Amino acid sequence: MADLNKLVDDLSALTVLEAAELSKLLEEKWGVSAAAAVAVAAPAAGGGAGGGAAAEEKTEFDVILTGDGGKKINVIKEVRAITGLGLTEAKTLVESAPKAVKEGVNKDEAEKIKKQLEEAGATVELK
Repeated sequence: MADLNKLVDDLSALTVLEAAELSKLLEEKWGVSAAAAVAVAAPAAGGGAGGGAAAEEKTEFDVILTGDGGKKINVIKEVRAITGLGLTEAKTLVESAPKAVKEGVNKDEAEKIKKQLEEAGATVELK
């Protein structure tokens, strides 16, 4: 049996790009889609009487880079500053837009990151 604590530590150390690649590899290996798993899990999470989960305000956001707006170098610099990625990883992220820059951040941080990227020339959306 695998050492689950080591596995958690290894997964926590992944960059955004590595996590996305891992997701793709697992989808291919197991023949499933992460989107389908989320769609199935969502109704179970809000299964209480009255569906209280639907009434809750969203507290975690994903900052999605949708384009570089023709200012790729400026956007790459901002992505590096925000994520701490190396030059190659940041360039790959920008070139593979739409792509998540940050995931699971609070609303204030998501808005701040969106503003930084837009000032650099990028197009960004929050999900």
